[in-house]
Amino acid sequence: MSFIEFDSVYKRYKMGEIVINAADGVTFNVEQGEFCVIVGASGAGKTTVLNILGGMDDCDDGKVRVAGDLINEYDSKRLIEYRRYDVGFVFQFYNLVPNLTALENVELATQIGTKALNPAKVLERVGLGERLNNFPAQLSGGEQQRVSIARALAMEPEIILLDEPTSALDPTMVGEVQAVIKDLAKKGLTLMIVTHEMRFAREIANRVFYMDEGGVYEDGTPEEIFDNPKREKTIRFIKHLKVFENLITTKDFD
Repeated sequence: MSFIEFDSVYKRYKMGEIVINAADGVTFNVEQGEFCVIVGASGAGKTTVLNILGGMDDCDDGKVRVAGDLINEYDSKRLIEYRRYDVGFVFQFYNLVPNLTALENVELATQIGTKALNPAKVLERVGLGERLNNFPAQLSGGEQQRVSIARALAMEPEIILLDEPTSALDPTMVGEVQAVIKDLAKKGLTLMIVTHEMRFAREIANRVFYMDEGGVYEDGTPEEIFDNPKREKTIRFIKHLKVFENLITTKDFD
């Protein structure tokens, strides 16, 4: 049995007479300690998968197991405990409390747990040891995102989920957040990240899932997905990503 298992998971939203399958029979397994990257076009179901795994949303059909437990069958009390103690979530936007310092933002999260790490030491771990008493407005975007990562780490969760953690950042700040995530990958944590940063994904991932139309269309190692995809839609998507990355890294735009 794998550490994380999605078995024919469906999530449907109704908009009037229209039914949208945000997750359309999603099936995959993740082993403990793996670093998995989810890629795909907007609307493919990437964030829906993270939200279901993180206990932020429920599924309509299927089974979601973590360490053998069916989390989609948890009652409300157990689901709250799961969100608090078992999963760390890092969102695209930082969601920091503006009138609290970096240290206080992390302390706020640790107050609900009994096994939480020392907030100051966790902030030091993400390179913010000298910024403990700064408010969010006094921090760069990259620093604020590192505070949110520290907040997730402080609870010592079994799983860390990151939903496009660098997409809202200025390009000059992306590297500092990526460096922290790379460090997490070396610690043997179980991580799943949604990102469009192909070079970054290639460097850190053990597994890559390409999602399309609410399902996992193809999965494999970074080399298999980025260098030698097998299926038609994956090939088109990777070609598009490569063209885009070549454009944004070209120095001469004339």
